[in-house]
Amino acid sequence: MATWIWALAAVALFAVYLSWTAGRLDRLHTRIDTARASLDAQLLRRASVATELATSTLLDPAASILLLEAGHAARQAEAEQREVAESELSLALRAVLDGPEQVAALRAAPGGEEAVRELVEAVRRVPMARRFHNDAVRAARAVREHRLVRYFRLAGRAPFPMAFEMDDEPPVALTPEGAPA
Repeated sequence: MATWIWALAAVALFAVYLSWTAGRLDRLHTRIDTARASLDAQLLRRASVATELATSTLLDPAASILLLEAGHAARQAEAEQREVAESELSLALRAVLDGPEQVAALRAAPGGEEAVRELVEAVRRVPMARRFHNDAVRAARAVREHRLVRYFRLAGRAPFPMAFEMDDEPPVALTPEGAPA
């Protein structure tokens, strides 16, 4: 009789562990969804600010066209091409604002100080949002790789989480290290 009680207790404990793991995995997937929404919002904000800057006549025509096309492509990209389009926007921002002279000239123009401030905030938030998203993905992947999670299919029908890999390096002139003193 005592053997049955111990076996029943072990099965109950195992069921509680599986339930706890499934709940943890569900919370991690919710965290990924939240982080992805935040990342999407920050990417959209950066593309919008870049597009506004391109149409503001504060830049020369060639820089405006380059930035406008990259910003528009980033905003209109399909999910499969989003990482590439966002990386191209980062490249365009670095090409247009490659030195402190360009940023200083932009700040000196009427309305330029506000445009630069908005752009600095937008490019600063994208790497943070991407880091939060990729950290959540890494945590969920670590749990999903456990043998019991796979055997008991605790992830359910949730898709396997994918990290968002892109070039999010801001122009040096817009970072605290590259800003003129």
